[in-house]
Amino acid sequence: MRIEEGFINVTGGKVWYRRVMEEGNNLTPLLVLHGGPGSSSLPLHRLDKLAAGRDVIYYDQLGAGFSKGPTDPALWQLDRFVEELGQVREGLGLEEVNILGHSWGTTLLASFLLTKPNGVKSAIFSSPCLSAPRWAEDASRLLKQLPVDVQEIINRCEEDGTTDSEEYKAAMGEFAKRFICRIEVDPEERAKQKELGNLEVYNTMWGPSEFCVKGNLKEFDCTPRLHEIETPSLFLCGRYDEATPESTEYFSSLVPHSELHIFEESAHSCYREQPEEYVRVVNEFIQRVSKTID
Repeated sequence: MRIEEGFINVTGGKVWYRRVMEEGNNLTPLLVLHGGPGSSSLPLHRLDKLAAGRDVIYYDQLGAGFSKGPTDPALWQLDRFVEELGQVREGLGLEEVNILGHSWGTTLLASFLLTKPNGVKSAIFSSPCLSAPRWAEDASRLLKQLPVDVQEIINRCEEDGTTDSEEYKAAMGEFAKRFICRIEVDPEERAKQKELGNLEVYNTMWGPSEFCVKGNLKEFDCTPRLHEIETPSLFLCGRYDEATPESTEYFSSLVPHSELHIFEESAHSCYREQPEEYVRVVNEFIQRVSKTID
């Protein structure tokens, strides 16, 4: 296995990419869009295992990960990130490509597909966020499953604007254990992911927490246009996902001829909670689509 790293010029700066290759790879590459916004591709590097026969490519979106640099809030807009995705494809010569988006990465993926790009052979929507209002509704419902004292802390801190307090972070930790990742994450990985993140991007586009949507994505909802997506699509989520099975199934029902898979032992981090099944399901889907297209 060989790894190539570098930078690509995009609107507003440069983004870092990581391309995983094996000798003899000749199948259509897979491009991975990380969650966030303002996060990095680091946790998704577990998908290196998909680089058997095809290249797997990650990039850190502008402003976060190894692509940190500009701090202009005007750059943190969905349309610019869609433009950036096209520039990454062009910069890497990805005339034909499979694309996997996770969480916010699915917001980006759907928005990109709705521009009707050529050459996208398949799309994987992993723990999708395709309607911010629906996400907020689901999060509010999940919040009510937490202990009452935890709910009270979260509500009070959000009302008081003290979402940077230690008690709020601890309460959010309780939410995360149930609905984001149900296994222990290596402390070094967690620390590195925090270091690579950019809360300015997250707060500008989303808000102070998973369920407090106040950013410029607050009104985002592409469900009325999902029927326009003609790319073969796979929808994934965990049984305990904050991207709930009910919403994921609904989104899938709106995309013609799409498929759905639910990971029974996972929350929002299926790729690290059930990594072997995740890699198998994604690989089988891409292979099946490739045979159909050919």
